Amino acid sequence: MQIAATQLAVQLQRGLKSLYTIHGDEPLLQQEAADAIRAAARAQGYTERTVHTVAGAHFDWSEVLAAGGSLSLFADKQIVEIRIPSGKPGKDGSVALQQLAEAAQGNDSTLTLVLLPRLDKATKTGAWFGALESYGVTVQVDPVERRALPQWIAQRLAAQGQRVTEGEEGQRTLQFFADRVEGNLLAAHQEIQKLALLYPQGELGFEQVESAVLNVARYDVFKLSEAVLAGQMARVQRMLDGLKAEGEAEVLVHYALAEDIRALKRVKDAMAAGRPLPMALREQRVWGLKEKLYERVLPLLSPTDLANLLQAAHQVDGIVKGLKVADWPADGWQALQRLALQLCGLCALPAAKTAGVRK
Repeated sequence: MQIAATQLAVQLQRGLKSLYTIHGDEPLLQQEAADAIRAAARAQGYTERTVHTVAGAHFDWSEVLAAGGSLSLFADKQIVEIRIPSGKPGKDGSVALQQLAEAAQGNDSTLTLVLLPRLDKATKTGAWFGALESYGVTVQVDPVERRALPQWIAQRLAAQGQRVTEGEEGQRTLQFFADRVEGNLLAAHQEIQKLALLYPQGELGFEQVESAVLNVARYDVFKLSEAVLAGQMARVQRMLDGLKAEGEAEVLVHYALAEDIRALKRVKDAMAAGRPLPMALREQRVWGLKEKLYERVLPLLSPTDLANLLQAAHQVDGIVKGLKVADWPADGWQALQRLALQLCGLCALPAAKTAGVRK
């Protein structure tokens, strides 16, 4: 049975299972899910815990299998925790996990907890993961998307008895908070806890949040491309400044932008040749949030726009590798900014027009 992390508390209230698997790449939410399972287990007498971290191709799975079948002299219930940081248990691990999953059925003395990173579709269809899902509960930990971050912050504040001012000022406060902690959920959690220590329960004004919350945002190169395609000019500029300050490689930033430009052109060309859009997107391995962004921006980008962007990406490729190009900034970050904002501007054009009409 697979559930979302938000459903875990309800599931635990209905009854503790003997096998849980948590998979995802958000450390804070994964930690909280695991803590919730451990707390429920302790409340039901699981007093002993062993932890096994799978590292390397020669990991001895016999120790894990033995742990699941033995109890100490001091406890009649135990938690066996298996951490697989790579998400790849290997051939022996695959067999062992299937055995553990089957053995978990009706085992009231051992609770098995498997911790995994985010898994791709192929891994989720594997026999070992299928066994974990069939015989136990798998908890998928999804990251908090940027657009949902203000609401997530508001919910966390409410849980500790605090709230922002109602109306526009409150929304501005939440947006400010989200900008300061974007891409760093663990730091966001710590900043929220700090507000509980600094101020009493009740309403928080913008000035209180502004003075307390540190700028702990961490920017992801591939989230940058999502912001560009969404036409979010101010966020793109902020992310570029943050990536530069963090020492991110210019070539990696260029790669992310150039890959989007190339993929957009290939999809556009495929559509011009008669390919349906969903098929063209699949062929270019575009899915998830990016699929929705591509669907929105492709009608806005003419073949000429994409040809110009492709040429610009080629020129910036030379600049970030130390070449000089006429009519372009010599500084790599300035060139990347120009390229990113050029694409971002085209993606934001309809919104800008709409805003102009409203005025």
